[in-house]
Amino acid sequence: MKAHITLYFMSFLLCIACSKNDSKNTKKGNDLVNETSPYLLQHAYNPVNWKAWNEATLDVAKEQNKLIVVSIGYSSCHWCHVMEEESFENDSIAKIMNDNFINIKVDREERPDVDKVYMNAVQLMTGKGGWPLNCITLPDGRPVFGGTYFTKDQWSKILKDVSKLYQENPQKVEEFAQRVTEGIQTSELITLNKEEAVFKNEDIIAAINQSKGKLDTINGSFIGAPKFPMPNSIDYLLRYQYQFNDPDLAGYIQNSLTKMAYGGIYDQIGGGFSRYSVDDRWHIPHFEKMLYDNAQLVSIYSKAYLQDKNELYKNVVKETLGFVNDELNANNGAFYSSLDADSKNENDELEEGVFYSWTKQELQSLIKEYDLFADYYNVNDFGFWEKDLYVLTRNQSNIEFAKKNNLTNKELNQQKADWKATLTLARNKRNKPNLDDKILTSWNALMLQGYIDAYRAFDDNEYLDKAVKIAEFLVKNQLRDDGGLNRNFKNGKSTINGYAEDYATVIQAFISLHEVTLNEKWLLLSKEIMEYTITHFFDSTSGMFFYTSNEDPNLIARKTEVIDGVISSSNSIIGNNLFKLGHYFSDKKMTKISEQMLNNLKIEITKNPLGYSNWMHLMTNLTQTFYEVAVVGENATTITKELFKKYLPNILISASDKESELPLLEYKYIEGETLIYVCVNGTCKLPLADISKAIKSIKRN
Repeated sequence: MKAHITLYFMSFLLCIACSKNDSKNTKKGNDLVNETSPYLLQHAYNPVNWKAWNEATLDVAKEQNKLIVVSIGYSSCHWCHVMEEESFENDSIAKIMNDNFINIKVDREERPDVDKVYMNAVQLMTGKGGWPLNCITLPDGRPVFGGTYFTKDQWSKILKDVSKLYQENPQKVEEFAQRVTEGIQTSELITLNKEEAVFKNEDIIAAINQSKGKLDTINGSFIGAPKFPMPNSIDYLLRYQYQFNDPDLAGYIQNSLTKMAYGGIYDQIGGGFSRYSVDDRWHIPHFEKMLYDNAQLVSIYSKAYLQDKNELYKNVVKETLGFVNDELNANNGAFYSSLDADSKNENDELEEGVFYSWTKQELQSLIKEYDLFADYYNVNDFGFWEKDLYVLTRNQSNIEFAKKNNLTNKELNQQKADWKATLTLARNKRNKPNLDDKILTSWNALMLQGYIDAYRAFDDNEYLDKAVKIAEFLVKNQLRDDGGLNRNFKNGKSTINGYAEDYATVIQAFISLHEVTLNEKWLLLSKEIMEYTITHFFDSTSGMFFYTSNEDPNLIARKTEVIDGVISSSNSIIGNNLFKLGHYFSDKKMTKISEQMLNNLKIEITKNPLGYSNWMHLMTNLTQTFYEVAVVGENATTITKELFKKYLPNILISASDKESELPLLEYKYIEGETLIYVCVNGTCKLPLADISKAIKSIKRN
């Protein structure tokens, strides 16, 4: 279907004719001035008569029988800024758009449902996608043209040609729109697998082995550029090498995490990771910093630390959480979304990466020990970016560098601290990148999980306090009285009915929060929110969960998200949540749904395990021994902390320092004792008082 639509799209383009139109339009505010999204507000004074995506706007298009321009992006997107400056701030382009189209701006982070539909359309038509995402649709929203970034001349021609074709041959446009819409509705369609759910270790081993050729053993992550960290893939491979005893993957994981931490994708001065690198060695990033990337990378570096106690990982977690707390803190318990890739240069012009890059002359004037600094951070051909700019990057460990320069580790660390302090002061005099100050439920749930994983690894109560504050914010502001979640929080208002991603990540984080706090409130909330999710998102026909609620207005397609991207798919997170909740509450209905979801995708998962990494966790839970560890007694907190010090991916923990009615804890409390029960599917071994013996009884496989 995809190849067919792409070819049809090319032939459709050949039918488009040209026309000319040009005039001036006075710059004034459009309908977006009333929005709260930072991305929409960036376009509020474009000469284009932008409107927000809502039923009223769509009704206007139908009433006027006008084509729609749906332009989708996000506030920290560099090429979104470029297209705005070149096209959307241009009066002649605005004239064409305003005369012939209803123009809708969409923040993909607020409305991922809209983004998923039109991204699917563009990928079907062109074979690729990205942002800015620009679609031209019929008045009813069915797409007829799509692409990503266009130059001003390209965009002008597209607008004129599509508009003329719609006026002269609307039937051809209608036919093409129908083909694309059918493609959207049938792509990624999941069918119920009625065969017996059988999962085997051999299938997992074969799947991972055949995928190893995609792994970059030199620089980490996947082969090629651009290079994305892909934390969920590393997360599963970390588990796989542990449970299946694969030493090759242990080296690959260490190499990946080290090279990312050494690269320019990691801010060597301020901490925190950028979106991705444009090259294959992590050097030059797309400089935007997203909350969801940093949250997930905190989690994976924390888990990896439990494996080999690498101090580099600990420093990365500490510095990344420092960045998040300093730059994205909303001071209400939650965190903002992102920092822009661009900031204003000395000429007051937006420029990508100007906040993070340095000239050699700047560094020589600031750093007293310049030669040593230049060697450590590669102010040389290796670290050169463009023009006369350098992005700081490393290619030596501290041990190697200290030995080469006759320094002790303490001396090198002090030197680095001095360098960072000096450059932080200098950098703070520059114009900072713009902040996207909306608060998103799912991204904050990922950050909550990040703090929990950091707390597990490093036993820092500050991390636990931050986690609890995020959770309390979500309950107070985003959890509605009807049991549902809202997605967005801005200017004191909670808006937009949540998507499956929001429910999935909140449930996951609340389960984890129960484990580290022993507070049953979080586990009970997880179950309640899951029951709401089943009621409003579950598709009984496919056995999967729709991305949108049954209470949301209909789009041209109701999508089901299953592929694990940079953020794991909502269905894979829900599947894992159902597995855990089924064990916590002895709920066979939940475990049955979870197994059916996995069975539906069994073939796809084993063919491409790195594209379904989070599903692989669920499959491994069902093929390897999975333990329920119940800790009951007055020293339960101390015992669970000991469990957290170990990398144990095949357990869940339920603990209480008093009597509890939770199924895993019920009737296990004995006053004056703290006992550990290691169980499998509700059947427990004899209780133990010795934590070391309990840990020894938990096998890898």
